[in-house]
Amino acid sequence: MRLPGMSQPCLLAPIAECPPGPPGAQLRLAVLGARGVGKSAMIVRFLTKRFIGDYEPNTGNLYSRLVRLDGDHVAVQIQDTPGCIQVQEDCVQVPDSLSRCVRWAEGFLLVYSITDYSSYQSVQPLHQHIRKVHPDARTPIIIVGNKADLLHARQVQAKEGLQLADELGSLFLEISTSEDSQGVCDVFQYLCKEVSKLQHSGGTDRRRSSIIPRPKSPNMQDLKRRFKQALSSKVK
Repeated sequence: MRLPGMSQPCLLAPIAECPPGPPGAQLRLAVLGARGVGKSAMIVRFLTKRFIGDYEPNTGNLYSRLVRLDGDHVAVQIQDTPGCIQVQEDCVQVPDSLSRCVRWAEGFLLVYSITDYSSYQSVQPLHQHIRKVHPDARTPIIIVGNKADLLHARQVQAKEGLQLADELGSLFLEISTSEDSQGVCDVFQYLCKEVSKLQHSGGTDRRRSSIIPRPKSPNMQDLKRRFKQALSSKVK
């Protein structure tokens, strides 16, 4: 797969300086996906518990917050990204600014909308781009099917998301940002925990069992139950 850069304008906020704190205390996350899948709404929902439906496109904001993880305060930086990638057959065009974000981040959410099949098709090329930049398979990537409340407009079946995640070796979850604040928090919390474990692994191999096992059935309730059982603490 070719991954050429793009010269066209694509707004992305510069990466801010890390907040003061001991080395390794900050977690750098990036939320990627096509335009209009709800990336900004997910981030704001996680940080404020509020849902806001309308956002200016291509804002590319960087959010920096102190959160509590496993009893400690940790600086979390979350980079929102504009949905300005282009996917054509076996080629994904990724802007230079987005590639810089991928190099910067340590953990990733790949988001698509269950009401937009083309957004689902952009997940695999994005995943492959991340793996090209971060060849270490331990770099955590979570695939999220958003807008699960809009069942009447569904274009992507849950089993399709689960099958893709299984092929890519990633965790998968469907959520509704507008209706399920806890589900959004669970996704970010798990990603924070995985990045934190990777930071503290010191480059040593982690046991495969640290990854949540994916059920073979596309039963979303069972998947959510397994997902939440694996979380030993809550980000507040």
